[in-house]
Amino acid sequence: MELAYRDITYCKNVGAKRADILRQELGVRTALDLLRQYPYKYIDRSRFYRISQLEDEDTYVQIVGEVTEWHTIGVGRTQRLSAQFTDGESMIELVWFQGVQYVKLERGVKYLLFGKPSVFNHTYNFVHPDLTPWRKVTPEMTSGLEPHYNTTERMKKVGLNSKAMRQIIAGLLPDLKLGVQDTIGADVLERYRLMTLTDALLNVHFPKDSQQMQRARERLKFEELFYIQLQLLRQMKRREEQQGYQMPIVGSTFHGLYRSLPFPLTGAQQRVIREIHADLKSGRQMNRLLQGDVGSGKTLVALLCCLLAVDNGYQTCIMAPTEILANQHYETLRQFLGPLSVRIALLTGSTTPKQRQPIHEGLLDGTINILIGTHALLEDTVKWQNLGLVVIDEQHRFGVAQRAKLWTKNQIPPHILVMTATPIPRTLAMTVYGDLRVSVIDELPPGRKPVQTFHYTLLRRVSVNQFIRQQIDAGRQVYVVYPLIQENEKLDLQDLQNGFNTLCETFPEYNISMVHGRMRAKDKDEQMQRFQRGETQILVATTVIEVGVNVPNASVMIIENAERFGLSQLHQLRGRVGRGADQSYCILVTRVELSKETRQRMDIMVATNDGFRIAEADLQLRGPGDLEGTAQSGLPFDLHIANLSTDGQLLELARRAAMDIIDLDPQLEDERNRIYRRRLDILRIETHNWADIS
Repeated sequence: MELAYRDITYCKNVGAKRADILRQELGVRTALDLLRQYPYKYIDRSRFYRISQLEDEDTYVQIVGEVTEWHTIGVGRTQRLSAQFTDGESMIELVWFQGVQYVKLERGVKYLLFGKPSVFNHTYNFVHPDLTPWRKVTPEMTSGLEPHYNTTERMKKVGLNSKAMRQIIAGLLPDLKLGVQDTIGADVLERYRLMTLTDALLNVHFPKDSQQMQRARERLKFEELFYIQLQLLRQMKRREEQQGYQMPIVGSTFHGLYRSLPFPLTGAQQRVIREIHADLKSGRQMNRLLQGDVGSGKTLVALLCCLLAVDNGYQTCIMAPTEILANQHYETLRQFLGPLSVRIALLTGSTTPKQRQPIHEGLLDGTINILIGTHALLEDTVKWQNLGLVVIDEQHRFGVAQRAKLWTKNQIPPHILVMTATPIPRTLAMTVYGDLRVSVIDELPPGRKPVQTFHYTLLRRVSVNQFIRQQIDAGRQVYVVYPLIQENEKLDLQDLQNGFNTLCETFPEYNISMVHGRMRAKDKDEQMQRFQRGETQILVATTVIEVGVNVPNASVMIIENAERFGLSQLHQLRGRVGRGADQSYCILVTRVELSKETRQRMDIMVATNDGFRIAEADLQLRGPGDLEGTAQSGLPFDLHIANLSTDGQLLELARRAAMDIIDLDPQLEDERNRIYRRRLDILRIETHNWADIS
């Protein structure tokens, strides 16, 4: 039976119990699925060491030698076995703390010792090494690169450790050598000089050498990235054929706001508006991502685009992830619109039934032009006369199924503009948002001074407090932000309260507000309003102020426990200052002892204000799975071997290859592309896929 159809139960060394665990833990059902479980590392078994050559605790080594003596220490559970091992020149201790009764040692016998050395009392030893009599050593054990596989605790309980996985996969090699059906066409394999799938699977598990291993991994990475791009580009083509509302008019409301602005738009803002308007008047549904660093003027661009829709007789909505941000957008738009005859409304979870009634009526009769709100916009009771444009701010904070409800508000789907203030690295933009056209505001308004950033440890608390007092005495205001990580919510809230109390004691002459997500919306808004009106000089908060809060007079951002934040979040918090004409500052306060990666994060923040550089650095340091809003769940299919942090160049090639195919055959209807259509169908079944929803 072909490997693609062979149930794992009937694979050598598996059986019913192990098969059940493999299905539950890894999601594998067939022999081919097992072969798609790639090694996470390799150990070179062709190299032999001398004991005197040991210099690294993180490297597996193998040594040939003999056991000269051994003895057991203790009894029962505390029993351990200690042995002396020599390579003929030097001695080293071997120790077993578990399974002592199963370790059988002989004098005068040549052994192959394999393991990772550790250090105890400044001396190397081996804990639980593999010790194989030389007469039982096979050629495979001492040649080539040995693969190692990720396993889970449940797998280990039924004996499915890395070694067992290696044995199971080795049992599939005879059938694998007969060949498996490829998933990439011969023309693409030839153009990009890629291995066949059969050769790639053979060499990713049991490579002849490191060069063959790298070529195998490259082929398998390319395949994963290629199918992600194929799905995204196919979806993009399908959407571009979707009928959309035509909005060719640039009318009185757009010009009314444009001409009343007290400052000129930047060149980047003007360019982005032209790109969006080209979509709006094309007759096809727009699906566009608007990227812009903090303070680049995305909200104004979004408002002008909403006014284009209003001028053409359509309603619009702006959906924000939090009430604070929705309120901020509402107030900002009200100030911009001034005397213009544009009716806007705000709908959030806090809107009372009495307040909702006129909003629902205004949406149905078309008298409300722009509705701003939170997830409350998704409720079934919210109905429109003619919703033409939806602006989604910080899309990653909404579930895809939630957002899909907006598409059903009309017979023709509205135009979609997705905004993010979190700069997205190019590789993530091509994957997580790869089915959207992208516009970037890469220019800050003139006159904005870069925020000066400093890194202080707790030892410099006095200096930080002196700086706070100096800035407040000069008429400025200060944010002090504490982390609020859900797993430690009680401790974090305690830290916040302690910090608030300490600041009240340190600065009795100032008024201090406190805001966190567990407060009632009314109390939170009241505290925020006091700070915005200048009635309080210091605002102590959690990351609820990360986006949307705009207080130009606040010139200092103190981030406590900055080591607990990722780079992108630190950058977002820093973006709350620097909004006025005065020089602004961000001070990152950490404990003294920091890991290498944390110190790198602090150094990057001090070195640059460029959000795109920071996003790229964050991707390199943390990987895509940990980045807020860009986790792997945002991809149409899972990645098993490719890495968006390091495989950017390969991703470019994969996108180019996919684009060549989609440009000629958008829906993969040609017989030559049946291989791709079939593989996409399989991947959609394997992955709970929301790729058909923007």
